[in-house]
Amino acid sequence: MASLPLRPGVYLFHDENRAVIYVGKAKSLRKRVQSYFRHGGFASPRLRKLVSSIRDISFIRTETEAEALITEARLIKQYQPFFNIDLKMGERYPYVKITDEPFPRIVITRHREEGDGADYIGPFVSAGELRQMLRLVERFFPLRICRTDSRGGKWAARPCVRYDLGRCLGPCAGLADPSEYRERVADIALLLRGQSASLVGRLRERMDKASASMDFETAGRYRDTIRAIWRLSRRHVSMVFSDPLDGGIWKSLTQLQEVLSLPTLPWRIEGYDISHFAGGEAYGVCVVFEQGLPNPSLYRRYRIRTVEGIDDFRSIAEVLERRYKRVLEESGVFPQLILIDGGPGQLSFAVEALKALGLADVPVAAIAKREELLYVPGRVGPIRLPRENEALMLLQRVRDESHRFAIAANRRAGRKRMSRSSLEDVPGIGKILASRLLSRFGSVARISTLTPEEISSVKGVSAEVAKRIIRHLGGREQDDDE
Repeated sequence: MASLPLRPGVYLFHDENRAVIYVGKAKSLRKRVQSYFRHGGFASPRLRKLVSSIRDISFIRTETEAEALITEARLIKQYQPFFNIDLKMGERYPYVKITDEPFPRIVITRHREEGDGADYIGPFVSAGELRQMLRLVERFFPLRICRTDSRGGKWAARPCVRYDLGRCLGPCAGLADPSEYRERVADIALLLRGQSASLVGRLRERMDKASASMDFETAGRYRDTIRAIWRLSRRHVSMVFSDPLDGGIWKSLTQLQEVLSLPTLPWRIEGYDISHFAGGEAYGVCVVFEQGLPNPSLYRRYRIRTVEGIDDFRSIAEVLERRYKRVLEESGVFPQLILIDGGPGQLSFAVEALKALGLADVPVAAIAKREELLYVPGRVGPIRLPRENEALMLLQRVRDESHRFAIAANRRAGRKRMSRSSLEDVPGIGKILASRLLSRFGSVARISTLTPEEISSVKGVSAEVAKRIIRHLGGREQDDDE
């Protein structure tokens, strides 16, 4: 037991037949496991029986207690250990219940009732974090909380005070638009399921529509909602997990741990790729898979700053250095596996970048296209897996998603470059001054025919900047004595 780490994780007790009889989580694995054997007897007969049945101990180290919660629940649902009564029954963590009513309500429950027509989301691993999420729902997506049943067409004479405060659409008094209410319920379901990117996309469309209609107050509310969602989605670990665990995902993760000799199950995998724009400007991207599934709200893209030309090796090193330096500074969560799109060259630069940050113990691997070979540090030669291997297919999904996101990032940058005014290339001219110039004179072609005096009549444009604009656009500058 002295070899157990003083770090968060999950421990598994095995009986004489190697069957898992108990799964537990711990803030410190060593201290928690040692507590079972510090004294000879326990008041609880069940606990005495558990300790007497232990013949072997294994563990999975995690970066945080929240990850330990998720891992514990997954393993219990997978192994169904005899001594884990609470989580085996699936009643330890709370669910969010969206009721089956014409105007649904949100209810927190620890019990799922079959056949009631309600939509259950969860279970959630942290009741505290769930409450924080529901506070966001209450502020930006409020639903009714009363139990008034309008199925019979009976309406209240007037809505409650929540309607006057903007905290309810007033369905109890027949004031709510059913389609608007259903839309709000759908938004909440996306938020609770962790699909922040999809929800933000919906809200952006409405914000743009409100702006186009000059309804800036509504557009501002959507903007504030989007900002609040992104702040919430920056959490390092998903608060909700699927129930039950998908057998294919479990098989993929366990095979991957075995194939790459990983110290822990790779609940979180981060994939990296580099994409170039016309052989010049380059972007690196990071995609995040949690529990075998992509989490787009955690994706990040990085414009390559220090590397000139096409150099994927040094570009990978720059992206890893920037990302994990920030994770270290913010005490963030590290993945159980870093996957690089490339071969041994990219892998070696990635390993050196991690070593420079003191992160040599973070597992990293590379996957090469065409033959789909895997490369890991310290191993002579690649690993070749059958095409139907579950672990390989999971890595391919991560690699393909990082490649897709890298291309999308470069296309986005390309559209931005195409839409960017050439005036912004002039030193001293930013978006605001370029917008003022175009608003005053109509087009870049028109500006190129003007004199510096005419250009400098625009607020914020000095005579020197006006001359720079003329030089940049190829126009004719007037002499000082003209």
